Amino acid sequence: MVAGPIIDSDIRKAHTLPSRYYTEDTLFSEILSTLSNSFHFAAHVSQLNENNIIPLPQLENILGEALMITKDVKIRCLSNVCTHRGMLIATKPCNSKNLKCGYHGRTFGLDGCMKNMPEFTEVENFPSDSDSLIEFPINIWNGIIFTGGERFFTSVIDEIQKRIGWMRIESFEYDKSRHRSYDINANWALYVDNYLEGFHIPFVHGDLHNVLDYDSYKTELFEGGVLQIGIANEGEAYFQLPISSPDYGQKIAAYYYWIYPGLMLNFYPWGLSVNIVNPISVDKTRIIYHGFVGEKSMLGKGAGGDLDKVEAEDQEIVEATQRGVSSKSYERGRYSPSKEKGVHYFHRILTNSINNDF
Repeated sequence: MVAGPIIDSDIRKAHTLPSRYYTEDTLFSEILSTLSNSFHFAAHVSQLNENNIIPLPQLENILGEALMITKDVKIRCLSNVCTHRGMLIATKPCNSKNLKCGYHGRTFGLDGCMKNMPEFTEVENFPSDSDSLIEFPINIWNGIIFTGGERFFTSVIDEIQKRIGWMRIESFEYDKSRHRSYDINANWALYVDNYLEGFHIPFVHGDLHNVLDYDSYKTELFEGGVLQIGIANEGEAYFQLPISSPDYGQKIAAYYYWIYPGLMLNFYPWGLSVNIVNPISVDKTRIIYHGFVGEKSMLGKGAGGDLDKVEAEDQEIVEATQRGVSSKSYERGRYSPSKEKGVHYFHRILTNSINNDF
């Protein structure tokens, strides 16, 4: 294991990640191997209204497993790998009473149990338990289905529940038209860096800057994540908060939650935009967007009004930064204590995970 640098806990003294964290293949692989113990977004329950089988290709790189979500009397996360010859069973969302491998016809129940296999009547001791699909643990919070490890799960969910537990997220509806998938030519950590600070908003996102009160932008840290709170400028859309909300009386335009390592839950008055950061290689990342709508009348308004434009602006910046950190003249920089404490916290988790002491 490659020892990581020590990122000073005092942001005023700390230096940012060394450039090799964004450019070295070996270090990329080392970091990737540490991410499977974290929990990851799988789906929202509304996605299972139309399709009761949903493959999860975005988790293959991170977890080292091909998985799928199935629903019959309960929701499960199962291996998506046929126990015969290893073919993927579900390659796209679908609705079916069972799971059937398209290679040789092996059939499973939605609970993963092997039901039928052609041309296997003479095979001894068949089927056995190993011929059924492995089931993986899931956690469901307010309609959001998570799978993977347990690291930070309790602290993250407790924090989000305290802040926005009043929101009826489980009733949000999946909006296919808001699904996006972008491949960007940059390291995944650079995308996270960019997300974790509002410092760049006036320089990169002119329209978003007009919507948000930059001077009132807030960043809060909690175990395993970062919350950024955008305050609406006069006349712009904001949440109608209940009295029970800790932010009651404020004009909150957006709650931007980052959960280690690369999950973003962005809550707007219209609903939830989920960003999934999928590391592909040291200098290539796939960004996947899902949208879940709670209030249709608020679509197109405020901070969440034009996410495609914001994404395009971020992509241009992050790809240019990848080229910059790959330059021999750049090694590492410093943090703004007032604007980059989210980035600083991310870098500390990342490097301490490599050092096995976080």
